[in-house]
Amino acid sequence: MGKTKDGENSSEYAGLFISAEGLKGKQSVRATFRLPIHIIDLLGIVAAHLNLKQKSLFDQLVEDVSVLDKVAKKAHEYSPENGERRQKTFVLSRRSLEVLDLVARQRNIPRDVLVEVSIQRLLPVIDAEQQKQKNRALLHKDMESYLAQGENLLRKAQTLLGEDDQVSEMMADIVGICAKKVSELESIIARGQSMERFDAHGKSGREFF
Repeated sequence: MGKTKDGENSSEYAGLFISAEGLKGKQSVRATFRLPIHIIDLLGIVAAHLNLKQKSLFDQLVEDVSVLDKVAKKAHEYSPENGERRQKTFVLSRRSLEVLDLVARQRNIPRDVLVEVSIQRLLPVIDAEQQKQKNRALLHKDMESYLAQGENLLRKAQTLLGEDDQVSEMMADIVGICAKKVSELESIIARGQSMERFDAHGKSGREFF
């Protein structure tokens, strides 16, 4: 086993060494692909909803060679849509672009198709988030009803005990907290409206994954 100049096992430090090639692989580059409009929108909406940069999300979809190779195998069964397509330039790491080029060449598949199918892997994610959005809307109605009941109870307490009574003040605090949380939930629902309205499967309604 190799040792450092201090006599310690070099294996302990194996993860600390970096190379110029490794650093270059992290560099950002631009690449243009021709994709269906709803696929372009899918990537952007999921990234925004999850508070991720599009570059980070794109890299996660394509940077792993073994995963992308499996995607490419499925892509051979895929018939690209005939609808409107648009050229879109993405920022991604040099490593991700190299992996895309490599797998596309090895599997003899157009790079645009490989990117399209890779982004479709996000369909289950947005489907789940859209269902959550519907559930949030249902819970919002329940919370509004709960708040209304609390406000009625507060008015009753103030009538029976007076506004300055400690019980009335305690209930006012509770109702105030509930009203604040209802408002926060409304903000969460509002932020998800673009995702809620998005037709994740496009005009074709197809789902590949």
